[in-house]
Parts: sequence; structure tokens; C-alpha cells
Amino acid sequence: MTNTKDLQIFGMPAAKGRWIFVLLGLVALLCMGTVYSWSIFRSPLQDLFDINATKSLLPFTILLFLYSLLMPVAGFQLQRVGPSKMMALGGIVIGVGYVLSGFASSPLMLTITYGVITGSGIGIAYGVPLAVSAQWFPDKKGLAVGLTVIGFGLSPLVTAPLAKSAIDAFGVLPTFIILGVTFAIIIVAISSVMQFPPKGWQPPGWEPSTPIGSTEHQGEKLWQLPSFYALWSCYAIGTFVGLSAIGISSSVAQEIIQLTPETAALTVSLFALFNGLGRPLFGWLADRFGPRRAATISYVLIIIASILMLHAQEGQVFTYIFAFSLFWLCLGGWLALAPTATLKLFNPANYAKNYGMVFTAYGVGALIGTTIAGQIRDLFGSYTYAFYPTAILAGLGIILAEFKLRHSAAPSKFIPR
Repeated sequence: MTNTKDLQIFGMPAAKGRWIFVLLGLVALLCMGTVYSWSIFRSPLQDLFDINATKSLLPFTILLFLYSLLMPVAGFQLQRVGPSKMMALGGIVIGVGYVLSGFASSPLMLTITYGVITGSGIGIAYGVPLAVSAQWFPDKKGLAVGLTVIGFGLSPLVTAPLAKSAIDAFGVLPTFIILGVTFAIIIVAISSVMQFPPKGWQPPGWEPSTPIGSTEHQGEKLWQLPSFYALWSCYAIGTFVGLSAIGISSSVAQEIIQLTPETAALTVSLFALFNGLGRPLFGWLADRFGPRRAATISYVLIIIASILMLHAQEGQVFTYIFAFSLFWLCLGGWLALAPTATLKLFNPANYAKNYGMVFTAYGVGALIGTTIAGQIRDLFGSYTYAFYPTAILAGLGIILAEFKLRHSAAPSKFIPR
């Protein structure tokens, strides 16, 4: 076993230096999380290409779907390729997708460049910082993963106003080029130092726990376990609700609450704080109370937010901000809750592969959620009706979580119960 006292990271003892990987992962995911600022791009693109709400959501929807589709593929190859090369490859593909989007001449071309290419790049790179943090922090799984993935959620806080300013100054297409070059440089630079801990390394004074499932179901494949389907379904519901809400945040503010485009953009930045906060919060809740209780809390908050928006009217700014803060908080929570649950329910040694398979639920939720949100707007003439399915699905999620998402790992010494 590796001598934990001698191992150094960035000139510091490993127990302290490992936090650098969390910070670097956060920055890389901050770049990738610009996809959550899509509502800022939608109106200019609708004007540029003269398209409706459904078509303007298509590049965003395809990106999320490809992002989730490539996650399991990248996860199965991560140990063989290594975190540094995998993240560098993803960063380059992301940059190429953004830059090519700057030359898009039609909605179809934008769907290919932004949706397919950029989405593939994010799918390749996204899991790397999470896997690195998970392996360096076996004693603080939920907290470390939650703090790492907070970058993805906080991204609109930085990128939404920057993107709005760039669009106003240069136009929507040149903004894609600026972002692509910037993101590629940052992600590739960070990838050069990403690494897994040496085999056998563990934090000083920590004793590993044995996850239920790794021994109870020895020899069984992940897809043979009922808990996998329960977690997958709960994750799909959480992302369906959260991503459909994120995709229409700015539009709802302008159409239902009658806010100006500038004020709507500011609210998206505010919501990003809650998206970011949800990640360490629900990571901690999963550590403290288990994935089942954390999931139920999320769904209860979604129901509250849905009811508020079903009754929201023009001028009710507080209602809108409170409800959408809950939507963004819960989506951020699922981006930490799901990987933490994967670590707790299944063998952590296979985390990259396992979470890649669980993460396909994210793509399904995104594909259905964003598509339905746009179609409801085009069909009924208002986004208000989009909050009926979010409330109904959250109720179904509570039932699934309480009755099917029951197993959890025995706690380690450093995880409070």
C-alpha cells in the first residue's frame, strides 16, 4: 500500500493537496456548464433564423442527449486512456463545436455543430473531474463530488451576463467562436495535471466501507440490479424537470412575468447560485440521510415550485424567482445526488463505468423535458402548462424513491450519520 505520509500533491501532503483537484475540476466544469446559459442565446437565434420555441431548443436538447450518450462510453475507457488525455480530448472537441457554431447558416447546422459536436465533447470530458474527485475523496464522496460539480451549476452566474454582453457587442454567432477558443484553452490546460491517486492510496486514519451491492450482488451486472433502475428513473425525473425549467427560464420571465430581456438574464445568473448550491447541499444530504431521503426532499421542493408557477401571473416577480430558484436548486442537487448514490449503492471501484450508465437518464430526461416544454408553448401559447407534468412526475418520483431506492452503503468513519 502507498505510504500516505510521503505522497505529495503540488508540493503538499496528499490529504491537503487533493483539494486542488476539486478546484481544478470546478473550473473545467464552469466552462462546460455554459450550456445552462442557452436561454440567453435562444431569443437572438430565433430572430436570426426566424424559428419557433421548439426549434430554438433543439440544439440545446441534442447537446444534452449526446452529452449523456457519450458519458458511459468515456467512462468505460477512462481507466485505459487516463484522465489527462480524456479531458484534453473532450476540451478540444468542445472548442471545435463552439467555433463551428459561429459559422452556422441554419438551425440544422447549429444543431450539428453545437448539439452533436459540442455535446460529444462535454460527454467525453464531464466525467473526468468527478471520477478524479471521487477517487481522491473516498472519505467524503458526496461533499467532494458536490463541490466539484458545483462549477457546472454556477457557470451561468458568470457566463450568462458575459454571453449577453458579447452577443450585444459582437452578435450571437461570433460569441460562439469567442467562447470556443477560450474554453478549449482552459480545459486542455487543466487536463495536463489531472490524475488518479496511486493504487492502494487512502486518506490517513480512514477505513473503507463495503457498499451493499458490491458483495451482496457479487458477479451481477449493474443492469441486473433493481436499485439501478430505481436510481435511473429517479434521475430521469429530476433532470426532466430541472432541464426543462432551465431551458425556458428567461422566456418564462419575459412572457409570463413580463420582465425585460436584461432583467431576465440577471435572474438566470441568480438561479445559477442555487444550481451551484444544490450540488454540495444534496451531496451532503445523501451522505447524511442516504440517497432515498435526499431524493424525496428534492421532489417535494419541485412540487412546491410547480404549484407556484401554475398560479404565477404578470408582475409576480418574487413567485417566479422563488419557484425557479427551487427548480435550479433541485437540478443541481441531482447532479451531485446521482453520482453520490452511484458510489454508495454500487461498487465504487467501477464508479466511472457505473455512473456513465446511470447518467444516460440525464439524456433521456433532457430530450423529453426540453422537447415537451417547447411543444407545450407552441401548442397552448403559454409556458404555464409546462408545470403540470413537472408536478405529476415529482409525485411519481417520491413513490419510486421511498419504495425502491432503499439500499445504501455502510457509513465510513468520517461521514456523519
